[in-house]
Amino acid sequence: MNIPAQLSLPVQLPDGETFASFYPGANVQLLTALKNAAVGQGDPFIYLFGNQSSGTSHLLHAACTESTDSERSAAYLPMEMSMMMSPSVLDGMEHLDMVCIDNIEMIAGISEWEIALFNFYNRWRDQHSQDINAENKRGSLIVTGNSAARHLAIELPDLLSRLDWGVSYQVQLLDDDAKLAALQLRAEFRGLKLSVDVGRFLLNRSSRDMKDLIATLDRLDTASISAQRRLTIPFVKDTLSW
Repeated sequence: MNIPAQLSLPVQLPDGETFASFYPGANVQLLTALKNAAVGQGDPFIYLFGNQSSGTSHLLHAACTESTDSERSAAYLPMEMSMMMSPSVLDGMEHLDMVCIDNIEMIAGISEWEIALFNFYNRWRDQHSQDINAENKRGSLIVTGNSAARHLAIELPDLLSRLDWGVSYQVQLLDDDAKLAALQLRAEFRGLKLSVDVGRFLLNRSSRDMKDLIATLDRLDTASISAQRRLTIPFVKDTLSW
C-alpha cells in the first residue's frame, strides 16, 4: 500500500505543542523514548499514563509533528472525540508509520471501540513485526491513558493485556520550580518575557494545575499583544482582575 507522507488528521494539532516546548522535568527518559519512536527508532509500542494536566496530549501532538516533519505518515486519534467518530477510522491505519491514540480510558466499556482497538492492535503488530528496513526504521504506536494499563476500566481482557505488553511510562508531574521553568519556556515560544517574579506571582495566585496555568498564559499573551504591554505584576493584576 502506498502511504502519503502525511495523513489528514481528524483534528488540528496545536502549533505550539512540540518536543521543544515541553519542559521535561523528571521525564527526560520518556522524552527520549518518544523522540526515538517518532523517527522509527527504539520501542515500537509505548503506553503513557498521567492525569489530564500531566502533558500526555502535548507529548502525542509533539510525536506526530516530529514524525511528519521526518516525512513519516502519522495519525492522532483523541478518544474524547470517539462519539463523533466511527471505529472504522482505524481501518488501514496499521500501515502508517506512526499512530497516536490519546485518552484511551474514554472508550472503556464501549464494546465496539474496545473490539476495534483490539483488532487494530493485532493488525498493527502483524504489519510491523518484521518491517525494519535498511534504514533501521519501524512503525510506532503510542497510547495514553489516565492510569496504568492494568487499572483501566476497559472490559475486554484481551485489549487490556495488549496495552500492558508495551513499554510503559508514567508522566511525572512538575514541582513549583519546574512549573515556573515550564511557563517561562512556553512564554518564550510566544515571544514573551516572563520574569521569575511575575511567574511566581501567577503560581501563588492561580491554580497550580498546568493546564490552567497555560490557559492563563494564553490569556495574558493575547492581552499583552492587544495593549502592547510587557508582562508585569500590575499588568497581570489588571488583566486577570486580581
